[in-house]
Amino acid sequence: MDRKVVEFRLGTTDISAIRFGISPGHELVHAVRTVLRPQVVPLHWGWFRTLRDELTSEGFRLMAVIIGVDGYMPDFLTADPSGDLTPEEELEQLRRVPDERLRYDLGKMVIRSSGARQQEIRELIADPDRARTRIVAAWQTVWETLLAPVWPQMSRLLRADIAVRARRISDAGLGEMVATLHSTVTWHDDAVRVQLPHYEASIDCGGTGLLLVPSVMATRRCSVLDEPPTHPTIFYPAHGISETWHRPTSDVLEALTALLGSARARLVMELQRPLSTSECAQLTGLATSTASHHLTVLRNAGLVDSRRAGARVLHTRTPLSEALAGGH
Repeated sequence: MDRKVVEFRLGTTDISAIRFGISPGHELVHAVRTVLRPQVVPLHWGWFRTLRDELTSEGFRLMAVIIGVDGYMPDFLTADPSGDLTPEEELEQLRRVPDERLRYDLGKMVIRSSGARQQEIRELIADPDRARTRIVAAWQTVWETLLAPVWPQMSRLLRADIAVRARRISDAGLGEMVATLHSTVTWHDDAVRVQLPHYEASIDCGGTGLLLVPSVMATRRCSVLDEPPTHPTIFYPAHGISETWHRPTSDVLEALTALLGSARARLVMELQRPLSTSECAQLTGLATSTASHHLTVLRNAGLVDSRRAGARVLHTRTPLSEALAGGH
C-alpha cells in the first residue's frame, strides 16, 4: 500500500510547546470501531467478550452511523485533548459544539457514505440542534456501556505511557522520544511526519505546539487532527497494551504474584508514579531494608528504573514492567 504523509512543521515556539494529552472521545470512537470489526484488533478480544447486550441500542447504532468502521471520523467527537481531560468534560465540550462545525464534520461523512446511512447523516446536518442532542445522548449511553467499566484501567495505562515518554525525553531527548511513538512517525529537521494510508497534508503549527495523545483502543496505527480550531495532534498506540489490559487490578496482582512473588508484585503495582524507597516500604508494609533489596532485584531484572533526586532515590517502572502491570 502506498502511504501518504502528514507533516507538522515546527518552529522554535512549537518545539517548546510539544505536550501530551488524553482524549476519552478518541477512545470511545475506536471502541465503537472495535465492536464493529473485532476481528482486526485481537488485543481487545478479552474486553470485547465482557460487553453486554446494549450494543444493539439506538445510541450505539447512531454512533456507528456517524463514525464508520475506518478512516476519517468527525473531529468534534475528540475535542481538544489535555492531560487531565475527563469523560465528563469531554461530554460537556460535545454539548457546546457550534452548528457550523457539526455541519462541516458531518458533511465530510456524507461524502464517505452511501444509501440509508448517507441519508441519515444528511438529516442530522439539516437540524443541528436535534442532531447535537441525539449525539450527546448516544455518546453518554455508549460510554457507560463500553468504557466506563474499564476507564480506571485505561486511564492508568494512558498516564503510565505518558510517564514513560516523559522519562525518555529526560534520558535521550525530545527527538528520540518522538521517534519511538510509532514506526510511522519520524522527526527530520523542523517537521514531525506521520505516514497514513489515505491522507496527506503539510501543517504549519504556527506556535501552538504539537499535542501527543496515547490511545488504548487504537492499537493498529496513528491518526491526526490538523484542522482549526483543534490543535495539531498525533494520536498513537500506548505502551503496554496486552490482551489482558481490561482486567481489574486484583487479577493483575494475582498473576504478578505468581511470577514475581508477593512483595515484588506489590512494589511493581505501587510504582504508578516515582516513589522513594521509604515510600515504597510504607505502601507495601515492608521494612525499608527489605523494600530496598526487592527494588534492587527488580532493577537488575529491568523492571524498575532508579534515579537520584537530591537526597532521595526515586524508583519508577520501566516500559517492560508497565506492560506486565497492564497500566495498573
